[in-house]
Order: sequence, then structure tokens, then C-alpha cells
Amino acid sequence: MKNEMPLLPYAEQGLEPVLSAETLSYHYGKHLQTYVTNLEKLVKGTEYEGKEVEEIVRTAPDGGIFNNAGQVLNHTLYFLQFTTPGQGKRPEGRLDELIRRDFGSLDLLKQQMDDAAITLFGSGWAWLSLTEDGRLQISQEGNAGNPLRRNNRPLLCFDVWEHAYYVDYRNRRADYVKKLWDLIDWQVVGGRLEDKE
Repeated sequence: MKNEMPLLPYAEQGLEPVLSAETLSYHYGKHLQTYVTNLEKLVKGTEYEGKEVEEIVRTAPDGGIFNNAGQVLNHTLYFLQFTTPGQGKRPEGRLDELIRRDFGSLDLLKQQMDDAAITLFGSGWAWLSLTEDGRLQISQEGNAGNPLRRNNRPLLCFDVWEHAYYVDYRNRRADYVKKLWDLIDWQVVGGRLEDKE
């Protein structure tokens, strides 16, 4: 992934009523754009200039470069996993098999993911990722954290920084988290299993 704004596969109003156009305008249009701009400035003249965002996230030490690269990657994966409410179908193929093997059912995966997102203290992310030994794992990552730091492949994420939900849900993080499932495009998530890095 290059350090650039992703092209969204839906209109600004396309995620309503789960996420409003106002939230998308601020979260995608301003927050993500700021991370992209900051990362471009920070890597100039460093060993990270010209590197893929994933490589920066894997290798940069904690600090400004990692924080901005993490947020570019995290937000890109977050926004691109969405589709119009109710159009995301169900997991299929290998993803469905792994969910049933590692969690028992999609409902149990959702329950554990919800719990990780709702109980994360402060700002950060809840992640579903594929471990190096081929198992699905849910984790909580503070701030700009990403499972790539542990060589896991990120598949699905819930942003629980307050700016992700405060316009639409105020302080009701749990309501926001539970509604995000209406937006998940399981074909996109399943495709991430097959991505070659």
C-alpha cells in the first residue's frame, strides 16, 4: 500500500444510517488525510521514504513515523472493508471455515470482537487477524497499533477512537460497535486472507 488516500467504493452518504455523511467527511476526509500528509512529511529524507506503508508499520520504532503510518494503514483497511448497509452477505469459503474452526460460529466471533472493541481502554482498535500459524485471532491495539507488528495479517478492524463515532453515537461506543456489522463486506475481508504481501 502506498501512502495515499484510498478511493472509497461508496458515496459519502453510502454508509447511512450506520455512519453519517458528516462522520465520513471528518473521519475520512480530514483525519485520514492528515495522517497521509503527516507521514509524507515525516519520511522525507529518512530510510522509510518510498517504502510501502505495511513495511513502515512493521519496522519503524514507536514514535511519529510509526503512529502516522499505522493510522494510514488502519484507516485504509477500516474504510475499505465497508459496503452499503445490509449488502455485505456472509463469510464464505476459507474465511467461513476458519471462523467456524476458531470461534465456533460467526455470532461467537462477533461477540468476542464486540467485547474487544467495547472494553478497550482509551483510543485504539479491535482487530481480527490471521496469525503466522494460520489461526484467527482477536486483539486490542492501542492508539495506532496494528497486528502486523506481531507478523499477523490484519483482516478486519473496528476503530474505537472517539472521532470514529462521536458525531453519530456520542459516548455510546457499544451501539456504534454493534452497528458496524451492518457495513462489513465479507468478500473484502475474505480477500485479505489471500493477499500476498
